[in-house]
Amino acid sequence: MAASTYASPMEKGWYYMHRLICGAVLLFLIAPILVIIPLSFNSVPFFTYPMPGLSLRWYEEFFLTNRWQGALHNSIFVAVSVTLLSTALGTLAALGLSRPNFPWRTVVMSLLISPIVVPLVITAVAAYFFYAEVGLLNTYTGLILAHTTIATPFVVITVTATMMAFDHSLTRAAAGLGAPPITVFFNIILPLILPGMISGALFAFGTSFDEVVLALFVGSVEQRTLPRAMFSGIREEISPTITAAATVLILFSIAMLTTVELLRRRSERLRGIRTT
Repeated sequence: MAASTYASPMEKGWYYMHRLICGAVLLFLIAPILVIIPLSFNSVPFFTYPMPGLSLRWYEEFFLTNRWQGALHNSIFVAVSVTLLSTALGTLAALGLSRPNFPWRTVVMSLLISPIVVPLVITAVAAYFFYAEVGLLNTYTGLILAHTTIATPFVVITVTATMMAFDHSLTRAAAGLGAPPITVFFNIILPLILPGMISGALFAFGTSFDEVVLALFVGSVEQRTLPRAMFSGIREEISPTITAAATVLILFSIAMLTTVELLRRRSERLRGIRTT
């Protein structure tokens, strides 16, 4: 909304000052990203400005060496597994919570989202000692289950938000016409909540793909993920390849957030909400 023609000079001044402050805060938040991306094209193996030249050598090392590709493949495998598992569990939980007569809804919801409230290091320590007792430590299964614990709440939240605008009279009408529950779910419920499910799945994938604390506690060298490889690289040696890996993660995050926003607008159109 543009500044009003009838606004006083003080109101106009505050209008533009407000936007200037917001722009400065935004620049402060994204400045580290703006620094990392150019450094990933540096031609020398050390960080310096101005850069003596441009090169793709760090991207070649990231995409062509076994160390980084192994970590990337592990991250993708774990993240895809976590996405499938957390989406199924989170959707089922959200469907149950959306029932009008569900008992203790607030308590159950608080328990389900507690993994994103509790400090992650506490969850990691608890998972470490529990998995050590049951034999899941240093295994892909243990790492996937640990990541699922912190990813499922995002699916629960997004699908529950989608179910808030769901018209339950549709399911009652379908049931009244003789449709079995499985048919009602796939033909009526699923198409309407699908944008929320996909948004939750994307958040679950991003949460697992970027997670490093649980990977340090639960996984071993064989389960080295990309964030763990980046953490080890920073601790053991400062390699410019880390900037290339960080740039790839930044681009992935931008693509994920863009997809989530498009799905949000589609969901609002399906519910008849006008998107501005």
